[in-house]
Amino acid sequence: MASTQNTVEFIVEQMTGAGTVTARKMFGEYGIYCDGKIVALVCDDKLFVKPTAAGKAFAGKLKEAPAYSGAKPSFFIAAEKWDDPEWLSQLIKITAAELPMPKKKPSRKI
Repeated sequence: MASTQNTVEFIVEQMTGAGTVTARKMFGEYGIYCDGKIVALVCDDKLFVKPTAAGKAFAGKLKEAPAYSGAKPSFFIAAEKWDDPEWLSQLIKITAAELPMPKKKPSRKI
């Protein structure tokens, strides 16, 4: 089951305190970006945040699960936590700060 646009828009709205937060459709699901870094996935209307040491220190004990079959485990953020924009924004901000900037793709020469 694919994620709904309404779910993704709500999650992104709740994270706006973290910085510039956007969503991009990826393989029928969504990647969540903060200031140009992919920090989370929304798969089957469930939120999965990339695990970091600082994120774990902030959030405490979170369930870890893969966002999709074959994926590395991520922090699973239960839907009731989505209603706390301050907490969710802080987790995303902390996560983004610890992740590296994406590598630039080489330009294609034709």
